[in-house]
Amino acid sequence: MADESTSGDRLAGSTRRRRLLRTGGVAIGGLLAGCLGGTADDPNEGTEPTGDGNGDGSASDGADGSEAESTGDAYAVELAPAGEVAFDAVPEDVMVYSLLYADMAVAFGHGDAVNSLGFDADAGGNTLDAYYADLDGVAFEREGVAQLNTGSGGGITVDRELLYELDSDLHLADPCLFVSFDGWEEGDVAEIRDNVAPWFGNVYSRRHSEPPEPCRDEYAYYTLWEIAERVASVFREEERFAALAAVHDDLTERIRSGLPPAEERPTVAALIYMDGTYYPSRTDTPGFANAHVRPFGVPDAFAADDVTYETAYDHEQLLEVDPDVIFHQYGIASYYDVAAIREELADHPVASELSAVANDRFYAAGDPVQGPIMNLFQLEATAKQLFPDRFGEWPGYERGEDYPTIPADERLFDRDRVAPIVTGGGE
Repeated sequence: MADESTSGDRLAGSTRRRRLLRTGGVAIGGLLAGCLGGTADDPNEGTEPTGDGNGDGSASDGADGSEAESTGDAYAVELAPAGEVAFDAVPEDVMVYSLLYADMAVAFGHGDAVNSLGFDADAGGNTLDAYYADLDGVAFEREGVAQLNTGSGGGITVDRELLYELDSDLHLADPCLFVSFDGWEEGDVAEIRDNVAPWFGNVYSRRHSEPPEPCRDEYAYYTLWEIAERVASVFREEERFAALAAVHDDLTERIRSGLPPAEERPTVAALIYMDGTYYPSRTDTPGFANAHVRPFGVPDAFAADDVTYETAYDHEQLLEVDPDVIFHQYGIASYYDVAAIREELADHPVASELSAVANDRFYAAGDPVQGPIMNLFQLEATAKQLFPDRFGEWPGYERGEDYPTIPADERLFDRDRVAPIVTGGGE
């Protein structure tokens, strides 16, 4: 960690006073004063929690305290593990690590505040723009957006000096995640909080996984839309949130009303395939990673197995499970060429026997680290992939394309309703 003289020199170069006034509140407890540690749950992802945090309830049913408390021009918003963060102005420069929060910033009309992403900004921007293609006037402006992670070989390295250079008004990221990065300690996270700007983010809600040991007693889990509500309050965009949440609620109600009986629903497997090995993920567990699958109430093909981040299957093992439908994650404008994978498996003597492969139900699926706009599209895609006879055919997806164009009469939500919410033209 830098010594005080070095920190002072860096601070002397800052020409503006921190807009963010304080952090605190019961959710933070001893955080950043020695209660951080452990390893990252998943660096590619991410106010009171409600219920089980499954994310399949009404998006507008926020918990008590989800709206910003305001006194005059100052206001405060709370999110564990950072606790209460107070503002005297809306943040204009925001450090963002994951697409979850980048998508939220865009959704609430503040995408231009994002000054960084955890990984390559062009790659992340391409993913976002693939979902935004049919939303008139909506885009992620990524010119000049810094890349935070400079690690290699799977290690996550974020230079603290870069956070000083960015001089953000807010770090829209989970402090419990950052302390697990290479070269970071509890004191480093506290230093950035005190000398640059507070933290505001929650990433372990992705799968309700266990945060670093010192954070566990006071950590809280949220649904995707509960987090979105709090981020909207940070940007003072509560009306935008309410309008977008109403679209989500209408969409999920349309889905639920159109579902077949439980006994007629296919078994589903979510996974990633690389070099002859399948890496599974559960779809029936809580967390925002499953916010686009859970509303369908489909049986999880891996429910009988003890699936962790270290679980791996070969072709024969997956054939024993033999799911009816396979969702290949990160398949839309992201890391994997699912069409090429599907062809490879169709030519394999064992993999070709998988029901999902033989019946052409091996799909390019979305990103588990999804924000609210992504969630709308991913719900629509999942509906069409699972139940084309009820929600219309999925047109397929090829790598490098935008989210496929759906005929207007087959769309499950109205793009012309969403775009004005995001761009400020009203619902």
